[in-house]
Amino acid sequence: MKYAIVALAITAFAAPAVAAGKMTDVDYLRANRCKGLATTIEGVVDPAALNSVIKAERGARATYVVDRGEEEFNKARKEAKGQDRKERLTAELTGACQAYLGGATSVAKQGKDVANP
Repeated sequence: MKYAIVALAITAFAAPAVAAGKMTDVDYLRANRCKGLATTIEGVVDPAALNSVIKAERGARATYVVDRGEEEFNKARKEAKGQDRKERLTAELTGACQAYLGGATSVAKQGKDVANP
């Protein structure tokens, strides 16, 4: 429950910048992290939706930011492989990561019990 509250608080700060179409470098890195989580924790968020956002934003980034984004993606994939972290990371996907999905309403699977996937 605490993780869900933290995720909602993070979303409150991330959503306005992304909704306005002005993704910062930090938002770009966070979107890459979300994609890494989504590719490992299947069935919560469609990684293709995150990938399209990342591709659209990649051109406006310096090379070192793009490289760092790939590092964040790989670190998140490794982190998500641990079963002890799955609940917290799933809360992050359904909370903070939603800010990077834009208008894709069908991306998050509704009604799925996170504790018992």
